[in-house]
Amino acid sequence: MTKKPKLETVASEAGVSVATVSQVMRGTGRISEKTRKKVLRIAQKLNYVKDGRAASMRSGENKEIGLAIHHISNPFNAEVISGASDLLEDEGYLLSTLDARDNATRQRRQLEAFIRSSRGGLIWVPAQGTPTSTYDLLQTHGLPAVTFLRRPDVGLLDHVGIEDSDATAVATNYLVSLGHRHIAFLGGIASVAPRSERIAGYRSALIESGIKDSIVWDTEDNRHAGMDAMFELNKAHPEVTAVVCNGDMVALGASLAILQLDRVPGRDISVIGFDDIEEAAISMPRLTTMAVCPYQLGRKLARVMLDRIQDPGLPKTVTLVPATLKIRESTGTLKAYNT
Repeated sequence: MTKKPKLETVASEAGVSVATVSQVMRGTGRISEKTRKKVLRIAQKLNYVKDGRAASMRSGENKEIGLAIHHISNPFNAEVISGASDLLEDEGYLLSTLDARDNATRQRRQLEAFIRSSRGGLIWVPAQGTPTSTYDLLQTHGLPAVTFLRRPDVGLLDHVGIEDSDATAVATNYLVSLGHRHIAFLGGIASVAPRSERIAGYRSALIESGIKDSIVWDTEDNRHAGMDAMFELNKAHPEVTAVVCNGDMVALGASLAILQLDRVPGRDISVIGFDDIEEAAISMPRLTTMAVCPYQLGRKLARVMLDRIQDPGLPKTVTLVPATLKIRESTGTLKAYNT
């Protein structure tokens, strides 16, 4: 088995000093372009990789950021990760991601692992039921942290979220403007702030429109669950002509169920999603949704993280991103439904 190459190995092969190799790897020093290219060529040939742990111990800086999120397979989360990763990589950082599965115990183990490996910062969605001791853990170790989507009641941390209540109020009001009066909220099962705020926005819009009856139908936030829930909702409440969904994946599943009921989303039952994942614009029919652009959200998270690392003394920030109604074919007037 070939031994792992060291700085000394590269220096010997290139015929230069260890100090020269070190400066080339760090991009410092007054090294000629010819020597720099030679050292980099030799390093690549030997599969040399700089020991980041040693470098971070010397400089006190770690160029790796941890991300703890739930259900990485959800396209919304995948697009957020992509946006954060792209911006961090442009700035010379590496993003490592773990899936906490919305489990507070699993999350605690992951955060401890990030701390043991000296991550330079943490971006995370607090799991449901996260105890105060977890926030104390981060504060004790001084790990720069940014929360996402779910803003904690404890701890002074930077936060990036969405204007959830306003968004679902806009979605509901749009359906009301199309003539719908029997509108349900579909999706989510956890009693977490973003979902609660979305339900509140949905209900407030109904009340302001003089509609007394609201229907909140729980289901997991994935396509299959959304499809099954739409079947159940239609059976229990056949009067419903429109649904506001907790996420695009639920909405796409609901649209599939409507098609299997020999009806058409947007003509027979209107469907509005939330997120505007890439698939929303290419589904059949294309999905009306409250767009927040998850890729750009990821970039925003990364920027807040870098700002905190670069200036730890900055006042803590709370950024709430608005959602924009994108009208596509999955919504239509009640008149179209009745014809």
